[in-house]
Amino acid sequence: MNSAETPPPTAPAAPPSSTPSSSTPPGDAPARPAQPRNPLHGVTLEAMVVALSEHFGWKELGQRIPVRCFQSDPSVSSSLKFLRKTPWAREKVESLYLFMLREQRRNGPR
Repeated sequence: MNSAETPPPTAPAAPPSSTPSSSTPPGDAPARPAQPRNPLHGVTLEAMVVALSEHFGWKELGQRIPVRCFQSDPSVSSSLKFLRKTPWAREKVESLYLFMLREQRRNGPR
């Protein structure tokens, strides 16, 4: 076999860099993309529960979302414990929160 028939040698692939990129400081999470059209972006579950309880009251909140944490001895802390473990209930809270925001926007400031 002569040298004309052998393929040229290839360079080995570079190992992945273990050093962080220069755009992200060590220990910081990468920046999340901005979500200007998402009304839930940056709103904590606690802020939603507090706003809903102030807007509707616990009694009406328990009627709109029939879960025990809103109906029997309701509190923000007990509600947060339940909602963090129960995705379907959290979705209902987020949906009602969005409804409340739309309602407030429609009615304007009072």
